Amino acid sequence: MSATIVQRLARLAADVRAEGLPAELRVDVARRVLDVLGNSLAATSQPSARAVSGVVGAWGGAEQATAIGTGLKVPAAAAALVNGTLAHSLDFDDTHLPSVLHPSSPVVPAALAMAEARGVAGTALLDAAGVGIEVAVRLGMGGYDRELGNSEFFERGQHATSICGAVGAAVAAAMVAGLDEQGIAHAAGIAASMGSGLLEANRTGGTVKRVHCGWAAHAGVVATELTEHGLTGPPTVIEGRFGFLHAFCGERADVDAVVDRLGEHWELPGIFFKPYPCNHFTHAGIDAALRLRADGIKAEDIDTLELGLPTPVLRTVAQPVAEKARPESGYHAAFSGPYTVAAALLGGGGLGLGHDDFTDAAAADEARLALAARVTCVADARCDEIFPAQFPAVLRVRLIDGSRHEVRIDVNRGGPQNPLSSEELRTKFELNAVAAISGEAAAELATAALGLPDGVQVAELMALVGGRIS
Repeated sequence: MSATIVQRLARLAADVRAEGLPAELRVDVARRVLDVLGNSLAATSQPSARAVSGVVGAWGGAEQATAIGTGLKVPAAAAALVNGTLAHSLDFDDTHLPSVLHPSSPVVPAALAMAEARGVAGTALLDAAGVGIEVAVRLGMGGYDRELGNSEFFERGQHATSICGAVGAAVAAAMVAGLDEQGIAHAAGIAASMGSGLLEANRTGGTVKRVHCGWAAHAGVVATELTEHGLTGPPTVIEGRFGFLHAFCGERADVDAVVDRLGEHWELPGIFFKPYPCNHFTHAGIDAALRLRADGIKAEDIDTLELGLPTPVLRTVAQPVAEKARPESGYHAAFSGPYTVAAALLGGGGLGLGHDDFTDAAAADEARLALAARVTCVADARCDEIFPAQFPAVLRVRLIDGSRHEVRIDVNRGGPQNPLSSEELRTKFELNAVAAISGEAAAELATAALGLPDGVQVAELMALVGGRIS
């Protein structure tokens, strides 16, 4: 009898734990650990941070792993909940295309929590997180419909990041915990019943999406611990009639995509780092606006703007029209095409736009809102052709003097075709981290994270994660 999908994924995990990831993939995962830690430190002042830390603080329990920003050690599953929530709270986390997943935010916190609790080496953390990320995005690809040109998860309003991320987090946690191939398969099978997340908050408000990755990371750790206590998962959990892909994606699911060239081809190095702390669908529009600004276009000279986007993303960053033109908070501004274009044209921070552009005060700034009101979002045929291999945009501007200008962005900044340099990634981390720790401490933490492939231990790394949720 041939191996099932989850068994094949578990076999890869067991093989990597035995042999280790290739050196270049360990380096790639270390960069993702760095990115997750920076994004998490930057989010410690967010309401989501206070919510989960308040819940976890009331739970109590064994002091196993560090909950970033709390000054506490808590049970591993609780640390995963806090840290996964922080990692995704500012929408600054990495993105895989075309699955449209943010895989590091659920997987890395689960792997970190289990690694700290079990005292494993830094290289073991990297191997586990790398495989967990790979599993998450491959499950996401199982829900990608090439004919539709979009993720079936997304079409159904489901947050593939937290749904697929729960399974990836379980694989990573199970590897760290030392489970054998069968145990890893059981942990993944259990977590497949735990992943969840709806995307309606992207459209009309609410902050629940911020906790999705925390809950997925929590599920991964819990699934591993349940496996250790004898619970089991179904062997056909991925491809079965009532399994993961059919339940979430129906007849459009592509089971073969999950294991296509498994172990030979890695999706991991192609995952995009985000340069801006906002929904990834807005990034090409930001790039276009920054280019117009660099070319001398001034906001006060603009009559109207037209932002062309792929049809499927209009629901997230352009609708409902009134709410996107005047977002109710800084968080909701991060999901607004009109607002992000206006912010980029008026001048932003960070690597083009920064955290200060997504405060409640910035979102209420009348100059930004007045310019955002002049932005009309439309579907663009060329963008539809490219999406979701990239998240493209075209920005057309008519000036008061009647002249017209157009900038088209086909390739996203931060991906393999237009990567962030090591200096830019470290700058991003330090700009994030100084929200919670000193610049000197941030530099030390960056060196430790990037040193994981060379022998830095998880305990050393997490001892440097300071900050206090306020």
